[in-house]
Amino acid sequence: MDPELSVVRLCAEGMQAEAEGRAEAARELFQQAWDVAADDYEACIAAHYLARHQTSAEETLRWNQECLDRADRVADERVREFYPSLYLNMAHAYRRLGRPTLAHHYFLRAAERVTPEGRYDRHDAARDQCDHCVHQGQYGDWNRFAIAEGLRATVGAVPADVSDAPTLPGAARPQPLDAEVDGRIRELVARWCARADLKALGLTLPAYLGYLGTEADRVRLRSALHMVHAARWLPTDEQTELGAVIGATALR
Repeated sequence: MDPELSVVRLCAEGMQAEAEGRAEAARELFQQAWDVAADDYEACIAAHYLARHQTSAEETLRWNQECLDRADRVADERVREFYPSLYLNMAHAYRRLGRPTLAHHYFLRAAERVTPEGRYDRHDAARDQCDHCVHQGQYGDWNRFAIAEGLRATVGAVPADVSDAPTLPGAARPQPLDAEVDGRIRELVARWCARADLKALGLTLPAYLGYLGTEADRVRLRSALHMVHAARWLPTDEQTELGAVIGATALR
């Protein structure tokens, strides 16, 4: 993303204003970016930031849909890595509107397009212009965590017939973690939080929070739990429970 583009410069200034608590100034800068956008690519960038500053769920959805539509019109390499964020924003907007089924479909779409571990999602490159300290993997991790949380929260809201639900690709789709295993891991994490067991938390939380249901996610989570178990620093009852979780069918 070219930092010399007027749209990118204005969005960077808007993010700086937002960070300083000047919400109205930020919104004005994002509106200026929209007004000067010269093509669908630039309009996509501006619409993303405008969506963040809408006062109603309906307007937030409208601007997120505008952003997605503009990206679809561009349809080239410049927007390829935008899509996890675009679908995630659509999912959040539908969730705010009380439409969890559509939210779940967009969380699924985000999961299918999420960048691999360690890759940088360039959609918020304008943010980096004012922060100068965002690690390349951090935004991608944030996306994964938000998508995983959304999938878990909306998985039970998918009736058989939804006329306005988007059609998803026929390939294997991400599946949430088995409910029983998820509950047992949450209980262990809660106990580690209570006594500030930072080692156990540091090893397991990235794999657990970013679990999107792929085979790679399953292997990563099982490996993280196994490392904690192998270190044998947990109390006996937790050591036993963790071993049972690792041996659960859902993680094999």
